[in-house]
Amino acid sequence: MSDRVYPPVIAAAKLMFRVLDCRINVVGAHHIPREGGAVLASNHVSYLDFIFAGFGAQPAKRLVRFMAKQEVFANRYAGPLMRGMHHIPVDRSAGLASYREALAALRSGEVVGIFPEATISRSFTVKELKSGANRLAASAGVPLIPVALWGTQRLWTKGRPRTLTRRHVPVTILIGEPLHPQPRDKHDAINDELHRRMQELLDQAQQEYPEKPKDDELWWQPAHLGGTAPTPEEAAALDASGRGD
Repeated sequence: MSDRVYPPVIAAAKLMFRVLDCRINVVGAHHIPREGGAVLASNHVSYLDFIFAGFGAQPAKRLVRFMAKQEVFANRYAGPLMRGMHHIPVDRSAGLASYREALAALRSGEVVGIFPEATISRSFTVKELKSGANRLAASAGVPLIPVALWGTQRLWTKGRPRTLTRRHVPVTILIGEPLHPQPRDKHDAINDELHRRMQELLDQAQQEYPEKPKDDELWWQPAHLGGTAPTPEEAAALDASGRGD
């Protein structure tokens, strides 16, 4: 498909990264095929994750078509950009149309990006996954590639003020070995394996991250590593109540 909007947006993002001296470390980009369809399944800790997950595909010279909620496309500023980059709107009350659009993109050789947790994880652990990513990969006969992002939550995450001009923030993008789900596979089993791999990648990213939070920044560290982020149980309660958005 024609891409007149996506390349300039990427160029602008790279310029922003340079200006802010954003120290991005991409590991495992060779797992993304240089041609043919693939599903990228990434964890979700920031409103900016689609930018960085897409950046992880740059070494393979791929443009990622992300599935995003319909409300983003309705925004007067973000909407034209999202449509221009051929991202895929998801109407949660009528998800079949977006599924078919994503499937058609995969079968035509595109890379589709999905955040299978559906919403940002306040606990900074991998939440329960929706099954759409593995179902799409199985139906299209394409690899399912786990991705872990870390550091993006320091720029803008749920329940915290935006700090988009903060400089020198390290961002880690880990791309794991692909799964190859088949139509006859049990979706629950594939989902469990995808969750395990995503959590392993995230654990690695957190353990190898080059900075530790200061005493007044413990909010961006998960509870099991000594931070003050909500535990998964506390995060689930916050999500259910709608507090902290």
